[in-house]
Amino acid sequence: MRAAIRHLAVRVGPREATTAAFRQAAGWFGGEMRRLGYTVTEESFAVPAGDSWGTPVSAGDSVNVIADPPGFDASQPHLVVGAHLDTIAVSPGAEDNATGVAVVRELARLASAYGTRLPVRLVAFGAEEPRGPGDSLHHFGSRHRVAAMSGPERAAVRAMVSLDRVGVRGRTVPVCDGGTSNGRVVRSLVAAAGGIPTSTCEDRASDHWSYEKADVPAARLGSIPYAGYHSADDRSGVVDDRQLRRVATIVWRWMR
Repeated sequence: MRAAIRHLAVRVGPREATTAAFRQAAGWFGGEMRRLGYTVTEESFAVPAGDSWGTPVSAGDSVNVIADPPGFDASQPHLVVGAHLDTIAVSPGAEDNATGVAVVRELARLASAYGTRLPVRLVAFGAEEPRGPGDSLHHFGSRHRVAAMSGPERAAVRAMVSLDRVGVRGRTVPVCDGGTSNGRVVRSLVAAAGGIPTSTCEDRASDHWSYEKADVPAARLGSIPYAGYHSADDRSGVVDDRQLRRVATIVWRWMR
């Protein structure tokens, strides 16, 4: 996981959703998934011009990178685990959100080696970061993904989990949803945590919210405040190995 964070935050660096750097990161993620035996597809979508946390950004295209295990059938019961790959314009994004992507990559390795209770579709979302206020200028990749799903596919998603900002040292692992569901996914993740301390909350600031709005059971792990949030100081030094292991352990137990 540390190697993945270094690659994204140091070698690639800031990867705003419509830039060449973002496409480099997307290519890296797709290559990692193919190496582990997954079938990889990309879906492209348009992103408007806007304001990336104080920096004007141009309109353009971004992509979601979707990795499916061998024999995957989206119309059959399955889980979705994802993390956004993009950053705001000025940030190398070690914690936000190389940490989430790094955990997804590790979960992909474990799933390919040991199997899971249901097939798991893994997604690196593009353009999660806001380009202005409100839902209409946020979560572009996951909103596109949900809109592209057929009715049978939506019904087949037993749960979606978003890993977003999961690497800052904290006393607990936040496990949250948008507050409009019955809380089943949050409860199942908390149960999977066992002795790992968790806290729960209402949170709509990640890609799980796109799924929850479409009545797909969903939750988010992560979101502990830190000084370098959405800044050029979001570098590898802010990431805590223990918190990464906690998050990966919880989601792996849940997937198993």
